[in-house]
Amino acid sequence: MGIDSGLRGADLVWVITGTALVFFMQAGFAVVEAGLTRAKNTGNIIMKNLMDFCLGTIVFWVLGYSLMHGDDIAGLIGLPTTGFITGNMDMTSLIFQTVFCATAATIVSGAMAERTKFSSYCIYSVIISLFVYPISGHWIWGGGWLSQLGFHDFAGSTAVHMVGGISALIGARILGPRIGKYDKDGNPKAIPGHNLTFAALGVFILWFCWFGFNGASTYGVTGQELKLSLILVTTNMAPAVAATTCLFITWIKYKKPDVSMTFNGALAGLVAITAGTDTVSPLAAFIIGIISGFVVVYGCEFLEKKAKIDDPVGAIAVHGFNGALGTILVGVFSFNEGIAGAIKGNVSFAEAFRFLGVQVLGVGAVALWVGVTMTVFFHIIKKTVGLRVSPEEEIGGLDFSEHNLATAYSGFILNNEVDIDKLDLIEYHPSSTVPAQMKHEIRLDSEDELQPKMTLVSIILKKPKFEALKYALNRIGVTGMTVTEVMGCGTQNGHTETYRGAPLDITLVPKLKVDVVISAVPVEKVIEAAKTVLNTGMFGDGKIFISDVEDVVRIRTGERGFDALQDRYCE
Repeated sequence: MGIDSGLRGADLVWVITGTALVFFMQAGFAVVEAGLTRAKNTGNIIMKNLMDFCLGTIVFWVLGYSLMHGDDIAGLIGLPTTGFITGNMDMTSLIFQTVFCATAATIVSGAMAERTKFSSYCIYSVIISLFVYPISGHWIWGGGWLSQLGFHDFAGSTAVHMVGGISALIGARILGPRIGKYDKDGNPKAIPGHNLTFAALGVFILWFCWFGFNGASTYGVTGQELKLSLILVTTNMAPAVAATTCLFITWIKYKKPDVSMTFNGALAGLVAITAGTDTVSPLAAFIIGIISGFVVVYGCEFLEKKAKIDDPVGAIAVHGFNGALGTILVGVFSFNEGIAGAIKGNVSFAEAFRFLGVQVLGVGAVALWVGVTMTVFFHIIKKTVGLRVSPEEEIGGLDFSEHNLATAYSGFILNNEVDIDKLDLIEYHPSSTVPAQMKHEIRLDSEDELQPKMTLVSIILKKPKFEALKYALNRIGVTGMTVTEVMGCGTQNGHTETYRGAPLDITLVPKLKVDVVISAVPVEKVIEAAKTVLNTGMFGDGKIFISDVEDVVRIRTGERGFDALQDRYCE
């Protein structure tokens, strides 16, 4: 069953091995994205990376592959066939192109991480794999109009990475930034990922797999030994130089070398070299690496500070910007057809500049196709099923709200610092609204008498309610607090969690513990303020613990008791 690919022996083994390596890139993307986002969204990130591959595999087999590699129709699209029913398909080509399609699809998950509905992401995965990627792929690799013009994209800087990067750009722009990413004046605030070890592992996995991504695009090895060696050398050179470039740029710019940006530098170099890895020299790969290093640093900065587009992992600059850049630079550095080739006498300068023009045209055309189609579909998704989770769900974490998963790290206590400024819901946000729980007014009783007695009030609450509590306490004069992430052990009545379909009787539920020591503010006023904003009438609203405080000592000044509490700043 199936069409003979014509590959035999070592050629077939090489292509199948490369296919397996490209598939394993899904693991690399999963751990990179998980590491560069917060722990409360880890399960959601992993699920999205799994399902974009699974859904993409199905729809690419049904329709996408024939749209991409079917008989050409006017240079625009492949002829759809019933090969998925009859089995009359080139199986080697099918699986090889399937894993490339999945790579384009998974790029978007990082840029839209931590606030996208899981159902909406699944719909997006079907759309890009069904016809967005296949149609532009036909133009480039399926005998379409760009292929006929001589457009050169050897392994997919544009066909794969820029398609994913532009989709990520459109999706992140329509979705809006994460809560807490920008302050009221629109200034960006850092939201660090929770596990740089994961991120590093993911980068090394991707780098390793890229040797298959680029190397297997020769579609064989017989008679191509020298070409294959060049491909592997340039594939390695560009990311090494790009990462080093990022290291020095950030060292100079920020006074210390930035770890996550250096990781992204390596990926940017890999993306940029992919289009011309077979037709540029190692020296050209070195130069491309330097350029891509600058592009990823300043591209991320532009998106974050100027465009106000929140990309948690830097996928837009890595894949979108460097995918376009790498493809265009083939027209400059190709020793066969580019300006470098004209200098060597391999082509005329007129032919070289025509080739450069074709590269620019191809990048622009694919960017326009993806940009328009994904804008339309993301808006349709937004208006129908909705694109973004609620503010409460976002703050509480998508693991719990989208997958009923208390934590992706069961059995581990996560000691994450809670920065109360980073959870502010009243902020610079194109589509933000004030959640209902923040609209409660706390009545102030000016006749309450000051009580010199010192009391510790400990409040256990759900994470999404923290902003409302902070707001309420500030309104009654409580401006100092200690916030701790805690795990509560017990059965949560009225809400059953499951694992592999089986109910969990006792779980560790993530909560926040807010401690305030008060003297001038009456205890009852604190209790009423907390009850007003925390009470939903549902199980798990929390508890308030009250205990006497014998003394308080300010370390800096030695002040004790009431005087030690009269400073709103942390000591």
